[in-house]
Order: sequence, then C-alpha cells, then structure tokens
Amino acid sequence: MQVKDLNIKELKLLIQETVTETIQSLLIDPDEGKQVKPEVKQQLLNSLGRTQARESGVPAQEIISTKDR
Repeated sequence: MQVKDLNIKELKLLIQETVTETIQSLLIDPDEGKQVKPEVKQQLLNSLGRTQARESGVPAQEIISTKDR
C-alpha cells in the first residue's frame, strides 16, 4: 500500500507511529550499562575537586597554541 492510498485516519496513525519511533530512538542512552574505568572516574573526580576549589585550568590560548604545533 502506498501513502496516496491511505485515508486521513490511517495517515495520522502512520505519522504518529513514525514520530513515536523517532523520539524513542533519540532517547536511548548508548552508554547505558557500561562501566567507567577507575582511572577515568578518578580524573573526573579530580577535575571536579579543582573546579570546586576554584583552581584555574589550562588557559585556552595555551591549548590553541599547542594545537597549532
């Protein structure tokens, strides 16, 4: 059956199903169930601690100049 053969009710249902499937596919977390490596977790905790202590990080200009090398 083609879209041109659908009545209004069938077309609305098709659109609704398509929108629902699209939204569900966008809400899936690809990282669900995965574990964070201990060293990555520690790096994140360290970074959070530095942020909370208001320590400054690497200046953006330094990162930019390093990237150009």
